[in-house]
Amino acid sequence: MLIPWEWIILGAFALVTLIQLFYYLHYFKRVAYHIPQEWNQTQEHPVSVVICARDEAANLADNLPGVLVQDYHSTHEVVLVNDNSQDETRYLLEGLHKQFRHLNVVELKQEAILIPGKKFPLSMGIKSARYEVVLLTDADCIPASEHWIYKMQQPFRDGIEIVLSYGAYHKTKSLLNKIIRFDTFHGALQYLSYALAGNPYMGVGRNLAYKKELFYRHKGFSSHNHVPGGDDDLFINMAATKDNAAVVIDEEAYTLSKPQTSFGRWYKQKTRHYSTAKFYKGSHRFLLGLYSATQFLFWPLFVLALIFGKWPVWPIALGLLLLRLITQAVIFYRSMAKLNERDLFPLFLFFDIFQIFQYIIFFPALLRKPKPVWK
Repeated sequence: MLIPWEWIILGAFALVTLIQLFYYLHYFKRVAYHIPQEWNQTQEHPVSVVICARDEAANLADNLPGVLVQDYHSTHEVVLVNDNSQDETRYLLEGLHKQFRHLNVVELKQEAILIPGKKFPLSMGIKSARYEVVLLTDADCIPASEHWIYKMQQPFRDGIEIVLSYGAYHKTKSLLNKIIRFDTFHGALQYLSYALAGNPYMGVGRNLAYKKELFYRHKGFSSHNHVPGGDDDLFINMAATKDNAAVVIDEEAYTLSKPQTSFGRWYKQKTRHYSTAKFYKGSHRFLLGLYSATQFLFWPLFVLALIFGKWPVWPIALGLLLLRLITQAVIFYRSMAKLNERDLFPLFLFFDIFQIFQYIIFFPALLRKPKPVWK
């Protein structure tokens, strides 16, 4: 006997819903219900903060002082790699160095041959760093608190070589700002929860720390020097294990960046990030792809089940929808509170539906060859 097609639709919707619930209840709840570790004793490692900049004088003037005035009493430095800037960066840094002697400037005068993107200047910055713990951020980022360095170096003990945290964006009232921040939150919910589950797959260069020995042990970025992006996520995807990566979920440990103010610029920025995902480990590509595929199919299958399904198909579909939405709402609410994105919660349903169109818009970036630029 042939199965009625409306039951096939319901079965597909039920399967997609169960897979989505698996991700929320197995992975994402780890951020939502994360309890920060309490240390028996405090520690302060020597730290080198490394920042790369190309024609970033305006951003450096706004943000670099926030890095230089950190309340950190142990030995530390700020390594600023000036990568062939043609603006006023050099003169700005000369002035800041007179006031902040722990600012060390690395001047790059030539472009790296056959190494596109940010990897060469970042490698030079790490090579020039004096201390074992290297803390990375960008020129357009500012620490969310004066305790950023302290919070990010604290987990380096007991075999920990990588520390991941959240790189947020400044808040404005525009819808585009909220879309960008939700997308950033949603990405962080994934990579932070995977790391908490013992399966780290990426980090963001806006707020990332690791040990120099780890960098040298993996020969830096040599395995993916040909890829313009990936100085953060591809390196972590290669070097992180279930035992050597830690997560810091603490508002004082976050960084804040200026978001793009036009959809075109955000599209260009996001396609660069998407272009590196194809180089992740196979297991990570499968997990991320399965989540994205089921998220993409969830609403279309529900609409089909609701429109064409007879009794009792549509009540079952409605029940599955409510189950997923309630689970999603609870985990999003708690996770947004943890990552200081509470204002996004009232729009979470809009963002969830909008991501269907976002997948369509950005899917070609997974197939496109990335451009050899890092700005």
